[in-house]
Amino acid sequence: MQLNKHFFAAGLLASATLFAAPNEQSDAAKRVHEATLVFNEIMGAKDAGIPQDLLDRAHCAIIIPGLKQGGFIVGAKYGKGVMMCRKAGGGWKGPATMRVEGGSVGFQIGAGETDLVLLVMNERGANNLMKSEFKLGGQAAVMAGPVGRTVQAETDAMMRAEMLGWSRARGVFAGIALQGTTMREDKDDNAKLYGRPLGTEEILTGAAIRPVNVSNDLATALTRYSTWEKK
Repeated sequence: MQLNKHFFAAGLLASATLFAAPNEQSDAAKRVHEATLVFNEIMGAKDAGIPQDLLDRAHCAIIIPGLKQGGFIVGAKYGKGVMMCRKAGGGWKGPATMRVEGGSVGFQIGAGETDLVLLVMNERGANNLMKSEFKLGGQAAVMAGPVGRTVQAETDAMMRAEMLGWSRARGVFAGIALQGTTMREDKDDNAKLYGRPLGTEEILTGAAIRPVNVSNDLATALTRYSTWEKK
């Protein structure tokens, strides 16, 4: 009788694991879907958005939907996002998942959520992404990106920038420069997407293949709105 109880308990544990796995995977997959929605909405705006010529030159794109921020005097930021990088032939590889954490000191009141989009404009910036952790403003400076579909971003500063950033909060889309924010790979969420705890570099430059149960919509959207113009 005691033996049967052990078998019954083991069966319940196995069943719970089987039912839990899809839910965990769907949380990470949902974030990829949310990032796709954010990107499509921004690029679908008629008179505001990311300039086409910058998107065409970007080596990688990072999208953080709903970055949480708030505080009084000392602010804090936290969120999760996804990143995609160009393949050698111009297509997009990924997604890899990441965590965004950081703080700032200043007069901040209230709380809210902000969508962030970062474009990585050169190989040096792309190489920073392959690290397990890096700090914006330290290893990688993020300049505020210009807004407007037809803006020609040809200034020397824009051409030298490693990363360009934009934010959208309460319907307002604008360029943003980030300082002191830490980005690090999220192997837990990568494992939920790919079935094993892959690092960022393994996904974006290695032989990792996007699983069939991970949406290809973000790669499709990035391809639709950009052509590869490596400078």
